[in-house]
Amino acid sequence: MITINNYQEFESYLGKEMGISDWHKINQSQINLFADATLDHQWIHTDADRAATESPFQKTIAHGYLTLSLIPFLWKQIVNIQNLKMEINYGIEKLRFAQAVTVDSEVRLKVKLASIANLRGVTKANIGIELEIKDQNKSAFNGEVVFLYHFI
Repeated sequence: MITINNYQEFESYLGKEMGISDWHKINQSQINLFADATLDHQWIHTDADRAATESPFQKTIAHGYLTLSLIPFLWKQIVNIQNLKMEINYGIEKLRFAQAVTVDSEVRLKVKLASIANLRGVTKANIGIELEIKDQNKSAFNGEVVFLYHFI
């Protein structure tokens, strides 16, 4: 795990891969809880019997937004940012979903620092992201997330 204490340390990773998270298994319980939280109970996510017979994946799939919501959890396994007053999820750019994540798949996040800027004392970091799926050639998604960090 990388520890970053200030803007200058963060900037030293510009253009570099910062690391890869641990694998995280997405099970049906997590998918169902996400469906409850978002009111998205589409059968491709929640009905295993129907998915087995009608889905091209032959099993349920995780919501695309569920996989996105894992970014902060997986990011914090890679980088420990210290000396913060506040951090803010600022945006997502250039995101493309490439492959569905089927139930009981394991995913992990691979990141690199795409760009960084000091905006009057606020660090704006664009993080290149790729969510890999274990034993699959294609990733679930790739793109960039933007975080704002207010260092002390």
